Formats: sequence, structure tokens, C-alpha cells
Amino acid sequence: MSRTVARVVRNAQRGLTLLEIMIVIAILGILVAVIAPKVMDALGESKVETTRIRINRFANEWYPRWQMKAEKACPDSLLEVGRAADSTMKESETMDAWKQPLKFMCGDQLPQGAKGLAVYSVGENGKDEHDVGTSDDIRSWGGK
Repeated sequence: MSRTVARVVRNAQRGLTLLEIMIVIAILGILVAVIAPKVMDALGESKVETTRIRINRFANEWYPRWQMKAEKACPDSLLEVGRAADSTMKESETMDAWKQPLKFMCGDQLPQGAKGLAVYSVGENGKDEHDVGTSDDIRSWGGK
């Protein structure tokens, strides 16, 4: 093999240049900047939907079961309601996706439009303003 061919082969086997590495890093940075917000939005939406499902189960599935067995109009806790459907339910299952306890009202405390048991989450902001409500509250009544 001639010296010129050997030099070309040796040069081709060297690593990436600094410029090539910088270009790859820039491309990765652009991809992260474009993809990260979409992933975070999807995560936020999944927390809302998970909480909504849990709230609706308490209000529409588990409360009627509890009510058939109970001798009182209002439960003492959501755990009591949940255990009417699943005796192994844990306290952590009465929390929303942000690890805040779900709240409930019944009897004379029911808000307008709610029936039986009104269950709600104060949402991501954690503010308990169910009378006024905030935009991130999730409720079993009133369409939100």
C-alpha cells in the first residue's frame, strides 16, 4: 500500500471533529426544545384525566354502593366510600394526581347541580376555593 493511501485510510479512521460534535449537540438541543414542552403538556393532561376518573368513580360508582350498605346519609371519609367497593383500598387512593386529598361534600353542603356526593380536587395549584373555584379545579358536578 502506498504512503498516500495509508495516510487517507488513517485520516478516515480518526474521530469526529469539534465542529461535527458541536453540530450534533446543537441538533439535540433543538430537538429537546421542541419536544420537551409537548411531553410536559401531555403529562399535565394525564394527571387531570387520572384525577377526573378517580373523582367520577367515587361520586358515581362507589358512593351508590356505599349508600346501599350505610345507615347514614353522608360518609365520614372517601376511604369509607371506596372500601364499600374494594375493602383493600388504601388512603393514598383518595388522593389526586398531585398528592392532595380529594375533598367531598354531601347532604346540606351539596353545591348546586350535585347529587348524592360531590367530590372535587383543588387541582395543581392546591387552593381550596370550591365556593368560587379556580380554573384548575376538577369536580364531579357542573361539567368540569
